[in-house]
Amino acid sequence: MPESITEKIHRLKKEKNALLLAHFYEEGDIQDIADHVGDSFYLAKMGQKAQQDVILLAGVVFMAESVKILNPTKKVLVPDLQAGCSLVEGAPFEKYLAWRNQHPDGIAVTYINSSAEVKAISDVIVTSSNAAQIIDAIPRERKILFGPDQHLGRFLSKQTGREFLLWPGACEVHVLFNAKRLQDLILDHPEARVIAHPECDESVLKMAHVVGSTSRLLEEVQKHPAKKFIVATEAGIFHQMKKLRPDVELIQAPVVDQNCLCNNCPYMKMNTLEKIARALETGKPEVQLPENLRLKAQTSLDRMMAITSGKSVTWPEHFNEKALAL
Repeated sequence: MPESITEKIHRLKKEKNALLLAHFYEEGDIQDIADHVGDSFYLAKMGQKAQQDVILLAGVVFMAESVKILNPTKKVLVPDLQAGCSLVEGAPFEKYLAWRNQHPDGIAVTYINSSAEVKAISDVIVTSSNAAQIIDAIPRERKILFGPDQHLGRFLSKQTGREFLLWPGACEVHVLFNAKRLQDLILDHPEARVIAHPECDESVLKMAHVVGSTSRLLEEVQKHPAKKFIVATEAGIFHQMKKLRPDVELIQAPVVDQNCLCNNCPYMKMNTLEKIARALETGKPEVQLPENLRLKAQTSLDRMMAITSGKSVTWPEHFNEKALAL
């Protein structure tokens, strides 16, 4: 009997001493063969402490870059180097640098959905699951620049009571959830609990019972006694939700165009089992970063890891472009 693709991947993982990480937004068959499945913060932590020789991250490239920054001696692979992110594309380095230079006394809080170059000119990185904790660690008198997701930034500003200067970026998937159609859906299912990711537009978030990271939304489905949930985030999360609560009805929040699969991240869905097997077999595509860039980007990620571990950090008084020149 010929070897199946999943058998091949398991064999290659052993042969190459590889760790397979997968994001919640990947297809279910990829999540099922991964050693760890989680949100971007969890995957960064698992990647940082991985002991294997090879780390393959099935997600989008910025996530693999974060692992390489935090664990530089490991070989970091991705299934497809074209698996990008609309938030990364919407915050090009030169423009982000110019924005930073306009506010040299501010603390640049940057969402992990950003390039390594942008991380290198940021003061601290956040994810949707740890952002409030990190913002609370910033002195109240300091100005906060937040990018590249304006919707997450606006939500956090209200949550923390802090004023932000927002970069005008957005996730192309989450902004397509439609508030008017969601309102109609809620009327049709008044018993349903509405949960949403903070990258959604404010008009959608206002209708949610719970707003949180992918991990927080999973927790809500697992622990809340409701039997029906309306979910406003990328559809890949349904795989884990169904595993945790096979007894509940999950309804995808409506998007603008009823005829498209707009709730699927096109970049996450570029990854396949066949590409994972090929990457393990060939050792390519490999994520590599110049050491100069990696070290500068590590500073902002290290602050994130330190604060979430309960450690105190120091904040720079002013942005020094020359010190961070790439």
